[in-house]
Amino acid sequence: MPKFQLDRTDRKILDILQKEGRLSNLELAERVALSPSPCLRRLKRLEESGVIRQYVALVDSLKVGLGLLAYVSVKLEKRGEGAVKAFARSVQNWQEVVACYSMTGDLDYLLRVHVEDLEHYSRFVMNSLLKHPGITEVKSSFALERVKDTTALPLTHLA
Repeated sequence: MPKFQLDRTDRKILDILQKEGRLSNLELAERVALSPSPCLRRLKRLEESGVIRQYVALVDSLKVGLGLLAYVSVKLEKRGEGAVKAFARSVQNWQEVVACYSMTGDLDYLLRVHVEDLEHYSRFVMNSLLKHPGITEVKSSFALERVKDTTALPLTHLA
């Protein structure tokens, strides 16, 4: 159950903006059957509450020359607080890593890495990842085909 209560109109606003984030307030208001002022108030409330975290442009990785997508599982030697914090700090500086998650199960972290090609990936692994102290294991899986790639969260559970 969300901490922030969303009614049907809020959910519709979020659904539309997740797919078309550049709509003007006037266009959004028309799509959700509100006048512009109440629509803008709702939008501001969603932003201020943190439900809408930020606005971004989604760049196609292939069109900017980042043709290789790797998912990398990482195990750390020590799971102590110092090793975890040091790894988390390092990840922030690795441009190739676009997402990093602390995981349960057999691995400690899962990274999503975008690079130009296998040579670029090799440089990243050898010069950044494997030079980090405390890493005991790195396993890579490479994406072969983009079957589904969306940033839109499902909202049907809120109905």
